[in-house]
Amino acid sequence: MIPDRETLARQIIEAGRFLYARGWSPATSSNYSARLSASEALLTVSGKHKGALGLDDVLATDMQGHSLEPGKKPSAETLLHTQLYSCDARINAVLHTHSVNATVLSRVTSGAVLVLEDYELQKAFSGVSTHESPVQVPIFENDQDIARLASRVQPWLDEHPDCVGYLIRGHGLYTWGASMQDALRQVEAFEFLFECELKMRAVR
Repeated sequence: MIPDRETLARQIIEAGRFLYARGWSPATSSNYSARLSASEALLTVSGKHKGALGLDDVLATDMQGHSLEPGKKPSAETLLHTQLYSCDARINAVLHTHSVNATVLSRVTSGAVLVLEDYELQKAFSGVSTHESPVQVPIFENDQDIARLASRVQPWLDEHPDCVGYLIRGHGLYTWGASMQDALRQVEAFEFLFECELKMRAVR
């Protein structure tokens, strides 16, 4: 059962405070969402500081990314959230962050896929039960045309239903979960692994 709107809004607010405090969502960057119903999502409004969100700083949208609340402007990247809800009914929360590690790693990784392997913490991701299972993290080129970016993400999601997150080069991370806590766990796991990858590359 999906929680009510106020509960979901408070989960988004708390997520913002946590992610801002960790340095993963500086200033007004990032956006977060939760599934409100089968046909609606609750997202952060555009341009708000993520460490100081209030109940009025979220809005409902349809699955095409259109605001259902006059006077409130959704994030430019709303379509990347609703795309995930439309793709998989098990997804109930999506988090997009702008950490230093995710941003730098996406820029120094050549090719279109970052492979994480042989890390015990990979088991923090939904569906991963052993460090021996490589986790593929696709990297998409940044694009201000979000519909075009979404059209490039969709084939990967279709071909990799077990995908746990993706990077946008020079931009940040998208990850998700069956609940807000699941999504937060995955952000934390990704950030640990991104830092490990950068440190491993520094000592090679």
